[in-house]
Amino acid sequence: MSDLGGAGGASGGPTTRPLRPALFDPLRLLFGTLTVFPVNPPRLVNRIVAGRAMTLAPLAGFALALVVGVPLQLAWRWGHGSAALLAALVVGALAVLTRAMHLDGLADVADGLGSGRRGEPALQIMKQSDIGPFGVASLVVVLLLQVVALSDLVASGRGFAAVVVALVASRTMLPVLCGPRFSPARADGLGVTMAGSVSTRQLALGLVLAIGLVVAGTGLLGLPGWMEPAHVEALVLAALGGTAVGHLLAHRAVARFGGTTGDVYGAVVETTFTATLVLAALFA
Repeated sequence: MSDLGGAGGASGGPTTRPLRPALFDPLRLLFGTLTVFPVNPPRLVNRIVAGRAMTLAPLAGFALALVVGVPLQLAWRWGHGSAALLAALVVGALAVLTRAMHLDGLADVADGLGSGRRGEPALQIMKQSDIGPFGVASLVVVLLLQVVALSDLVASGRGFAAVVVALVASRTMLPVLCGPRFSPARADGLGVTMAGSVSTRQLALGLVLAIGLVVAGTGLLGLPGWMEPAHVEALVLAALGGTAVGHLLAHRAVARFGGTTGDVYGAVVETTFTATLVLAALFA
């Protein structure tokens, strides 16, 4: 959707002013797109609103972390449920709370990359409604890694902190993908509105926001151990490593597809989330 507006006729009729984004349009677009949280639709969706929404994307990750992470932490402290069961519940809840959108993108990108094709033929494979063998295998492996890694972190009492770090880090990839370095692969679709909508300044603000949310989240419940130097180092390494993996996938997708798409956004988010959890489990 673009800016709306027009001028009155030559007879001196009333002039219609261009419709401007409402104050909360970026938040409405953000949470309405990335979560199932009930929000009113944005009054206007254009590149300005999209850029502001993607700048705030770490906030959506933090909100999801609170919704699934607080019950996880409380259940573990009170001794309700095994670590594996709690981890599986969190992974399942996140799929529901995000409409499995990022998982769907991951499956489509896996099929596109696995096809061995480039450009438009690969994009056509990604647009198909069915999921191919590469997509199925990717979903199984990713979900298994998420449950196993989070189970280990829950068992060590660091499940909540790991969820905060992984969700915020993975959503921080969205302003990166919507920044100046990436262009859309198609002439239509989500990528056209989002690609390049985040300026360098907004990207810096998004990174600062992500760091602040991680610091606030990991200290929210007075989590034991995570503020010790060794555990802070593990947290930082997991976030950096996870986003590095996300960058690699993004550049691989751009090289094969000619740019980014909504599916690429989802695949990078899900891959970054998974890699961050796995690295947190390995380093903790």
